Amino acid sequence: MSAPRTILIVGPTAGGKTDLGVELALRLSGEVVTADAFQIYRGMDIGTAKPTPEERRGVPHHLLDIVDPPDSFTVHQWLTLAKRAIGDIASRGRVPIVVGGTNLYVKSLLDGLFEGPAPDEALRQQLRAMPPEARREELERVDPGAARRIHANDERRTIRALEVFRQTGRPISEHQTQWDAPGDDGSRLLVGLDWPIETINRRINARVRSMIERGLVDEVRALSARLGAQAREALGYKQILAHIEGRMSLADAVEKIKIETRRFAKNQRTWLKRLRLTPGSLWIDAGVTPREQWGDLIEEAWRK
Repeated sequence: MSAPRTILIVGPTAGGKTDLGVELALRLSGEVVTADAFQIYRGMDIGTAKPTPEERRGVPHHLLDIVDPPDSFTVHQWLTLAKRAIGDIASRGRVPIVVGGTNLYVKSLLDGLFEGPAPDEALRQQLRAMPPEARREELERVDPGAARRIHANDERRTIRALEVFRQTGRPISEHQTQWDAPGDDGSRLLVGLDWPIETINRRINARVRSMIERGLVDEVRALSARLGAQAREALGYKQILAHIEGRMSLADAVEKIKIETRRFAKNQRTWLKRLRLTPGSLWIDAGVTPREQWGDLIEEAWRK
């Protein structure tokens, strides 16, 4: 008997992926594997929209709450653990359902990961010492593709892109084009949720308001002394930290969260365009297709 097909769910933030994953798990005797770069952190619950025990409805969720906030965590680590969890779920005859909040994680699972050169700390220190404007200018010159994807204020990714170029002589965006030639062995079904921009922006704004009402400020305050460099960059936490530290008002912090989350959703749309190249994938027009029909459409495609 062959292992059950893995289902992978992608779509914009606040697009209903978590609830859909639980529904499919209940329908198909499945378990959820979370593909989210910040839901891995213990205690970071409200701001990451981590499903509560009630929202999980008894469905096992893997790769939630596996790292402490001071620690860093890489896509390589996630991929290793995700493959292990998927194998374990399938070996028991259950359906692995990967729910993607971080599209890089999903892409790495589908198509493998670009194995870049090993970090060079001396080179990184040299790049950190450069004025930000000079770093940005060099990135735009040597790798315009990466410059279009990397925000001007994203120091970590800018340094990594320059590090790869200086070590290999090739732009990191050129290395990553391997992602644009995906294959499919029939063992997985990628499901994408398409939302109109205006609708998803309204959903994002409503989610941010709900997070504040549910106690995001208190959650961040309780974690503030333990948040490492990576965890501090999470949407919502970064802005509330600025408020707690007296650098902006709460109202400004909340508005900043909304703006940055909408910007994040825009970046996700670029990733989703890449994922559309996945053969045999199913894309649901979430703005038109009634929510109660999503599960039927996916189950029909999964059973083919």
